[in-house]
Amino acid sequence: MRLFFDARYIRTDFHDGISRYTAQLGNAVHALAADEVTFLIHDRRQLEHLPEGANWLLFHSNESALEPIAALKLNKYRPDVVFSPLQTIGTTGRKYKAIVTLHDLIYYRHRRPPSNLNLALRLGWRAYHLTYWPQRAALNGADAVATVSEVSKREILGHRLTKRPVHVIPNAPNDLCALLPADTSPASGTGRNLVYMGSFMPYKNVETLIRGMELLPGRTLHLLSRISPERLEELERVVEQTPLADGAEIVFHGGVSDEEYAALLADDALLVTASLDEGYGLPIAEALALGVPAVVSDLEIFHEVAGDGAAYFAATSPDEFAQQVESLSTPEARQAKSAAGLEHISRFTWAASAQRLLELARELAG
Repeated sequence: MRLFFDARYIRTDFHDGISRYTAQLGNAVHALAADEVTFLIHDRRQLEHLPEGANWLLFHSNESALEPIAALKLNKYRPDVVFSPLQTIGTTGRKYKAIVTLHDLIYYRHRRPPSNLNLALRLGWRAYHLTYWPQRAALNGADAVATVSEVSKREILGHRLTKRPVHVIPNAPNDLCALLPADTSPASGTGRNLVYMGSFMPYKNVETLIRGMELLPGRTLHLLSRISPERLEELERVVEQTPLADGAEIVFHGGVSDEEYAALLADDALLVTASLDEGYGLPIAEALALGVPAVVSDLEIFHEVAGDGAAYFAATSPDEFAQQVESLSTPEARQAKSAAGLEHISRFTWAASAQRLLELARELAG
């Protein structure tokens, strides 16, 4: 089988969710079937995130005006199957089997496009998500559709977005343990540090986390991600209006490295989020795999990702958030939650996801 894996979504500055999914799944697929896979790239710097010695093909950018005729260009290389981690690759006129990916439906509910896209693509992205028919056309242009969770699969089927079979090829946590000293024990402690990793878009509802600090003495809320000056000013006003408990602190980090992220999670921490909506929740999976419990809003997708490894609260209730943090303040409660999280998240690995993709590709290739 000749499998072409579309790796053009790998970012060369810093990973976003699609970029990390592409790189991690691509590496896992190569580990299982190196002789069968060829990576599509548009920038040689993307090779830094792919296995050494991997087969690759320099192709036009996924943001190029040529993307609608991508299949016509790929035909001459005679792939058996092309897998794309998004659904926007052109499939018209293809002479191979195609698998495209729709990660979630969150952009139909929150239509703000990814900030790394150029203006024309941002406008097109917003228009694309005003109605379902462009999505149906894109998905039905393939032979199979992949998604990252059972929740997303149910939503895709519920909205009748495709006539093609939908397969779950899950996200999986990254190995943050490899970034820590061997003797680190993240499961110990009482949850002195509360760690939030994610964007600051309004639906992420960081305000609830901030207001909950009124009831959490002696704890520090670490807001790790990059943030725009405008949004920082908005949230700093919320901080000013919130009478913090004794010894409580709120720290805006403005972006951290993976090593700094892992170190903060390992330092007597809980992973926290009050999101009102979510497509997956990769930081939760990463924390659980490190042995760090989570305190998260009560969303269906978070139950799929975290299982019994998290404590859940009503997303708009700072009181409930604080109560669930306090429920994990003893070493015994924390260690029990940590063990449950490790057991649950162990079913999600990049190797297992890669095996699912290869089985689907081989089935399509016949």
